[in-house]
Amino acid sequence: MPLHQGPHPSPPERRLSLNPFYGEANPVGGMTEAPPHHRLPDGPLPPMSAYQLVHDELMLDGNSRLNLATFVTTWMEPQAGVLMAECRDKNMIDKDEYPRTAELERRCVAMLADLWNAPDPATAVGCSTTGSSEACMLAGLALKRRWAKRNADRYPGSARPNLIMGVNVQVCWEKFCNFWEVEARLVPMEGDRFHLDAESAAALCDENTIGVVAVLGSTFDGSYEPVAEICAALDALQERTGLDIPVHVDGASGAMVAPFLDEDVVWDFRLPRVSSINTSGHKYGLVYPGVGWALWRSPAELPEELVFRVNYLGGDMPTFALNFSRPGAQVVAQYYTFLRLGREGYRAVQQTARDVARGLAERIEAMGDFRLLTRGNELPVFAFTTTPDVTAYNVFDVSRRMREQGWLVPAYTFPAHREDLSVLRVVCRNGFSADLADLFARDLHQLLPELRSQSGPLTADTEAATSFHH
Repeated sequence: MPLHQGPHPSPPERRLSLNPFYGEANPVGGMTEAPPHHRLPDGPLPPMSAYQLVHDELMLDGNSRLNLATFVTTWMEPQAGVLMAECRDKNMIDKDEYPRTAELERRCVAMLADLWNAPDPATAVGCSTTGSSEACMLAGLALKRRWAKRNADRYPGSARPNLIMGVNVQVCWEKFCNFWEVEARLVPMEGDRFHLDAESAAALCDENTIGVVAVLGSTFDGSYEPVAEICAALDALQERTGLDIPVHVDGASGAMVAPFLDEDVVWDFRLPRVSSINTSGHKYGLVYPGVGWALWRSPAELPEELVFRVNYLGGDMPTFALNFSRPGAQVVAQYYTFLRLGREGYRAVQQTARDVARGLAERIEAMGDFRLLTRGNELPVFAFTTTPDVTAYNVFDVSRRMREQGWLVPAYTFPAHREDLSVLRVVCRNGFSADLADLFARDLHQLLPELRSQSGPLTADTEAATSFHH
């Protein structure tokens, strides 16, 4: 889809498309001409009329609760909504004026440092962001600045920094490399390996490598990358060559799942080579969009010149962000959720999501037309494709037909070197209950006879048909 463009041609006059009862006291007054779409109206509308115009158009959006494409939280408790409404007018950057909101942010950072096993949670540094995309940009910027300092004699003269990652990384990493002029060294998929592996990561490293990005929960299929194996391979590389390559863990989703469900998986600050971690508070952190978190093992991993310091109430509050003004509501909601659930509550919520994902994956596999790539055993996410003997339809047909039932299920092709593989992906979040999963399975099962009766796939242009854009 192109960037927003100018106005499209429209009739010079349109009638106001509202029920007269939403107008002024005189139900006929002001009903002759609707406001323009692409320029400011000449005069004001009554608040109820303006609300109803916007409300009615937004009804054509998809239902967020039935959106199985997004990882973003689509349900919170009413009390969280009240707190967010009370704080939406507070600018998060104004730490002098809103010291308690700043304190809640600091507490959230401390809680995450403890959750992720920082050597000394009291000295770990971090900040809230608008989401994991900003957090990744900050982590990458810190990696590049540290590398530049170590290579001041070669950079920016002859050396070009590079970053190692799997081709499955979220697009924000490609943006980082583009914006900050870093070479993106992407490890392609091979066979049934759909993410970065330790051997490939180490093989691409050289004296210009600023770091390796390991993803704890690939958006393509929900699988964890082997962070501990990657760190071990980089340890061996340092022994052979002297190259000391730090690791950043993109835990956008998995960093709020693994600590509660996979405590035996070592991926966090317990690994000395892990210098920084990010997560999305608005994904499995269970907060409405948009809040993310970026943490560094210690102040040594975050160059001091990148930190902007604000003094409030006699204390020192360091800030490090690309964004400036943003509401404090999401940070407050994150603190509320941490208090509300605690470790046991998070464990129960994430376990329920995983159980729903596993159960739904098994039901889909039992239908016989589909092959599972993942089963929801790591992130509560699974990907599946059609079996080789299914020739009457493809995954894009399934996505289109399920959309007719209200379900938003992304269908997309995998990147290099597996462009031949097209899949569907289901994200199970808090609020996607076992009852909703049952309805999803029933709707899919009821579509199969019609899909099987097709003479062939109706969606031939898979590149145009893909609905995976995030």
